[in-house]
Amino acid sequence: MKDKLLNLNTSKKMALAALLLGIIALLIGNPNNKNVIPVNAKELSYSIVIANDKINVVVLADWLIKEKKDFVLVDLRTEKEFSEYCIPGSQNIAIEDLLTSELKRNEKIVLYGANDIAASQAWFILKSSGYKGAFILDGGMNSWKNEILFPKLAINASPEQINAFEKIKQVSLYFGGKPQLISTAGSESIVSQPTSLQVMPKIAAPAGGSSKGAAKKKKEGC
Repeated sequence: MKDKLLNLNTSKKMALAALLLGIIALLIGNPNNKNVIPVNAKELSYSIVIANDKINVVVLADWLIKEKKDFVLVDLRTEKEFSEYCIPGSQNIAIEDLLTSELKRNEKIVLYGANDIAASQAWFILKSSGYKGAFILDGGMNSWKNEILFPKLAINASPEQINAFEKIKQVSLYFGGKPQLISTAGSESIVSQPTSLQVMPKIAAPAGGSSKGAAKKKKEGC
């Protein structure tokens, strides 16, 4: 365990530090709270280090396209951010409301915020309270934007990179995204689009998922 911690890169160390600070804040924020959460610190810290409780955004996109129903997608951001754009099928629950929500301890729960910090804190709360199927969307909304809505390809990309981009391009278009080409000078131009502005897709599908038979329709946020 010690070796794994020492070998973490800087970004992971910062994420772990942020998580620990958030946990401390949660524990000391209300010293009179009698609701004590038992914590298996060894198990939780090991899960954080090996990142076995994270879901990649490409994997999530595939689940949504295939309309998988065996998980709940939870958006932890503010109501304003959620109303402006959210990943299709997600529901908005504040961190402080997680344990009083209708989430079940035996279901798969995928958590996301703008990045991993809020999701990590929410994951800790759920895991510590017996929710065995809690997962973090790796990179949160930032990764969803960068990898799904606005994937990028360098003009001088290799054949392998072009092939991978063509695959993710179809996924991006499905969710109303705009794949982009990056010139060697660093300027951006959107593939088959007249502007380079990263405008979030319009909200088209209701929170909680779409109706049956909508698999072939473009989903542009909940």
